[in-house]
Amino acid sequence: MTRSKGIDLNAVAWRKSSYSNPDGADCLEVRDDLPGLVPVRDSKNAEGPVLVFPAAAWGAFVHELRGPELP
Repeated sequence: MTRSKGIDLNAVAWRKSSYSNPDGADCLEVRDDLPGLVPVRDSKNAEGPVLVFPAAAWGAFVHELRGPELP
């Protein structure tokens, strides 16, 4: 994981989980279009810090969260 320093994230399209509630509380937003990287931010603080994970590590994290019950 790295901080977003040095990566321009100003004009990006952030994506929120389809499992998020309508008011957006307690949600993460991610970007899927940076090769090899996945920026993640708090949806309630769009101007706040962004964490950037290697895509493989983020994929493994999401895979473990889903477990056998979720697609």
